[in-house]
Amino acid sequence: MGLLQPAGAGTLQLQVQDKNGKPLPEAIVFLESPEAKAAAKPLKGVEVAQVARQFKPAVTVVTPGTAVLFPNQDTVRHHVYSFSPAKTFELKLYTGVPANPVTFDKVGVAVLGCNIHDTMVAWVLVVDTPYFGRTDASGKLTLDNVPHGNYKLRTWHTSLPTGAPAAEQAQAVGAAAAPVLVKLAGSSI
Repeated sequence: MGLLQPAGAGTLQLQVQDKNGKPLPEAIVFLESPEAKAAAKPLKGVEVAQVARQFKPAVTVVTPGTAVLFPNQDTVRHHVYSFSPAKTFELKLYTGVPANPVTFDKVGVAVLGCNIHDTMVAWVLVVDTPYFGRTDASGKLTLDNVPHGNYKLRTWHTSLPTGAPAAEQAQAVGAAAAPVLVKLAGSSI
């Protein structure tokens, strides 16, 4: 039995590959349009934890206005920071959960680090749309309940060069859509 979709909504099936034609897991795909921007609302309950001296998850996708908590589940203190144009902040040496979350209000990529543990890195991708997802281990993703219309389909991955924008292509979503192949030129795994 299939899932019911709202009238005028479709499903978009995607296959993302790296520049060598290999499936690209953990790619972030999102659809942008003026209507999508109007439908984007801040997400609730978002966390980027520090566990075993790593950020979990390594990539987090949020919409503008989303408050993100940074709980430290390690036995050592961390100093989480970002100096990215999308969001600049510092959570100086702490354990447990900081009193205040960090609100991401500008579209873009915020690269996170720890001032104490240089090998710790993570990304918060802020997108102006509720229509986004992450590819699975085989580079596949299905976006359901996407209103029919014309979008910019954008694809981002941590293997893109630092500061590189998400790849972009035009994409229509209608009642019957063939699977879409996205080849991310600047990436490889």
